[in-house]
Amino acid sequence: MKSIEGNFDNKEVDELLNKHFIELRSVSPEGSTHVLDIKGLKDPTIKFWSLWESNHLIGCGALKFLDKNHGEFKSIRIADKFRKKGNGIKIIKHLIEEAKKLNIKKISIETGAGIFFKPARDLFILSGFKSCEPFAHYQKDINSVYMSLLINNDNA
Repeated sequence: MKSIEGNFDNKEVDELLNKHFIELRSVSPEGSTHVLDIKGLKDPTIKFWSLWESNHLIGCGALKFLDKNHGEFKSIRIADKFRKKGNGIKIIKHLIEEAKKLNIKKISIETGAGIFFKPARDLFILSGFKSCEPFAHYQKDINSVYMSLLINNDNA
């Protein structure tokens, strides 16, 4: 699996992200939608990667720096033809390794509480994430689930 940082100009990446934005906004109530658009992902506090197998886009994900030791995963998405094949866990593991390289000690996520988001929640639980209180700018919201993972940087 090959990783490319920040290639927003790639047509496949653009299409995958736009599909992600449209779908998440369609299943999240107004005021509970925290997905970033491409302009938001280009913020200097965010690193973004697309992951490829040969010349095929598997998916993408981003890490937002909340402070020097705490990051938040954003915009994790698997291309449709790569879903249900173990690629979600591969992307999460890749993002964790990237976070380790950046000396991040804690990773947090916000995801939806509804049925649509259950596969994402299951992947994060499988990756070792635990429920937590809202972090950063988030507030308690019945439509959101907050999770975090402490990571060991000694093996980076």
